[in-house]
Amino acid sequence: MNTHPHHIRPVIRQLDETAINRIAAGEVVERPASAVKELVENAIDAGARRISIDLADGGKTLIRITDDGCGMSPDELPLALSRHATSKIDGSDLLNIQSFGFRGEALPSLGAVGRLTIASRAEGHDAAEITVNGGTPGPVRPTALNGGTVVTLRDLFFATPARLKFLRTDRAESQAVGEVIRRLAMAEPSVGFTLRDVSGGGAGRVSFRADPVTGDLFDALRGRLSQVMGAEFVENALAIDAERDGFRLTGYAALPTYSRGSAVAQHLFVNGRPVRDKLLIGALRGAYADFLSRDRHPAVALFVDCDPHKVDVNVHPAKSEVRFRDPGVVRGLIVSALRHALAEAGHRASSTVASATLGAMRPEPGGARVYQMDRPSMAARQASYAAQAPGFADMAGAYSGRVVEPFVAPDAPEEAPVSADRPLGAARGQVHENYIIAQTETGIVIVDQHAAHERLVYEKLKNQMAENGVAAQALLIPEVVDLSPDDAGRLLEIAEDLYRMGLSIEPFGGGAVAVRETPAILGEVNAEALLRDILDELSDQGSSALVQEKIEAILSRVACHGSIRSGRVMRAEEMNALLREMEATPHSGQCNHGRPTYVELKLSDIERLFGRT
Repeated sequence: MNTHPHHIRPVIRQLDETAINRIAAGEVVERPASAVKELVENAIDAGARRISIDLADGGKTLIRITDDGCGMSPDELPLALSRHATSKIDGSDLLNIQSFGFRGEALPSLGAVGRLTIASRAEGHDAAEITVNGGTPGPVRPTALNGGTVVTLRDLFFATPARLKFLRTDRAESQAVGEVIRRLAMAEPSVGFTLRDVSGGGAGRVSFRADPVTGDLFDALRGRLSQVMGAEFVENALAIDAERDGFRLTGYAALPTYSRGSAVAQHLFVNGRPVRDKLLIGALRGAYADFLSRDRHPAVALFVDCDPHKVDVNVHPAKSEVRFRDPGVVRGLIVSALRHALAEAGHRASSTVASATLGAMRPEPGGARVYQMDRPSMAARQASYAAQAPGFADMAGAYSGRVVEPFVAPDAPEEAPVSADRPLGAARGQVHENYIIAQTETGIVIVDQHAAHERLVYEKLKNQMAENGVAAQALLIPEVVDLSPDDAGRLLEIAEDLYRMGLSIEPFGGGAVAVRETPAILGEVNAEALLRDILDELSDQGSSALVQEKIEAILSRVACHGSIRSGRVMRAEEMNALLREMEATPHSGQCNHGRPTYVELKLSDIERLFGRT
């Protein structure tokens, strides 16, 4: 990289304002979605209640943001285009941030790389507009506008054409803009958002719309999440409300059986700001680690609120990362609150399991079709009703639908009938020596006996470990692991936590650490590899649950081998005992690998399968 001749001294010079703004734009405006984010956040900070976003060609040729906020006076328009000019803060306290924007970089950066026009009208002032082309501002001119602000950005990156080559297709850029709007819509339920694609001119096509929602915190958030993430998520999500040491966690977290194949449904907010923070994502993964396999991801919308002085949002140009003063408290709050909510959910499984089951039962399209049988004619229906009329008693006697009293041996002991009013009903039979069929008041339940019992045994083993502690195996000769002084110090900081999990370490001089005990359940352990894996997790997430996860993985395997095997015939009392234990055990709605342990079908669903509705 150093190609400058060593005998020629480089001269320090001041860059001009245009170059400075273009450099700043490289940090703030990465793609059209970044520009939309900055402009919509400005509209929210201005107190807007309805915001309209128009895009053309994925935002490459046109981005227009219209809001009904407080607006700007004609004198403020040129100042708004100056770097580090803002109405959000006064500069005295950079930690007390109460708004989305505060740096004053967005508008001058956008004006440096595109053709920017701002039209605005504040109460008591005339409407005015100003235009900036590639960093060159024009004069302030009068315009026609009832109120609020309209920001129009055309030809993004025309002044830096090299950036255009790194943009993706129009469709991909539009999807990125839609994701930004959806996240901001979740953060502000009282604000209405409308996203239109106006490519090719005309009124355009509405690709996303969220009307303002009123009500208290959870009602408004529930309504907005239903608009953004779908009613299915809200139906299968648990309300979260917990507080610890000045931090409050609210929002909704989905049941483990309503998981996704990627992390696209994870929405995290800090003081109302959408963020993608490694600490929060790691805490979320830790909370669901015992209920989901590695390739499944939970769906959540969680809001962390705290005093602005306890979190620093000024650590990333796009403000997408934050730093907490007490990261351990935040992580502990998320893990404990989510696990407590999942435990209170008991045996509940998501409704999507039944929907998937019904979908699998329906005949595939394009299959054999029996004509004139799907919808019987009026004459055929009348004949069918007449055949079922009470007057045809002699005809009805020949049918197999007659009720016959079951035969009971004289010396057979009387069994108390099991009521079907329990949540998982009463067992009525076992099919293929693996699936229990139970009858409830509103339908039927199909239980995977092996998966269900596996979760029950696993929860018992975990409870026993929590009560009695983790048994440790003392090493005959302590294993000494050489590390750097920094790594050794980080391990010794969490020595007490490791000791509770059966791993005993102590300093051995310099950067060396002596391992004296390992968890007995893990058997023979490569201590050095284990410590280095723990260090990697500490570097990545700020905390480590590796030892606990390894122990729980062993318990899971023990539970799998010790549970009722598929193919075993069960008696009625055994099946009912399994159902009752599932009802009393938390997390019994999914097995140790995150799969559902039972499927519930309502009578209305079954009747729909047979065309009885």
